[in-house]
Amino acid sequence: MGKSKKQKSSKDEEVKLVVRIEAGLRDAFIEACQDMDTTASREVRRFIRDFLAHSGQET
Repeated sequence: MGKSKKQKSSKDEEVKLVVRIEAGLRDAFIEACQDMDTTASREVRRFIRDFLAHSGQET
């Protein structure tokens, strides 16, 4: 039948966030991340956590 998926708690559930930005901005961001040996996803997650902490909305 269907494929069995590993069950995750709702706290650990991963979802996608679609963001529209200019191609040049995206390319420059990805290149800067590569130069710093990190990923765009990791840096966006860090930004979101820092933003929420700064605004008092930590999860």
